[in-house]
Amino acid sequence: MAIRNNVPAATRSLDADMTVDEFKEWLRRFDTDRDGRISREELRRAMRAIRARFTGWRSRQGISYADADGDGYIDDSEVDGLIEFAQKNLGLKIVAY
Repeated sequence: MAIRNNVPAATRSLDADMTVDEFKEWLRRFDTDRDGRISREELRRAMRAIRARFTGWRSRQGISYADADGDGYIDDSEVDGLIEFAQKNLGLKIVAY
């Protein structure tokens, strides 16, 4: 996912609806090792940024839910599963447009 966004992750408001592309852009900011995948720890940091509770447990659940190939990471092909998880379990509103 080659995604760029000029809005710092800490200041991005997630209270309003966001598009799938905006979600991907926001999530990419937490890919600290720049390997193009989201690890459990990177997902945990993303969840902390939106002040989610139980981030350790939820990040494990999110990886488990979306990680189709079982490698322990979320890559570009698995982001749709993570979006579904975020909508159901984190209360994020992510729309297609």
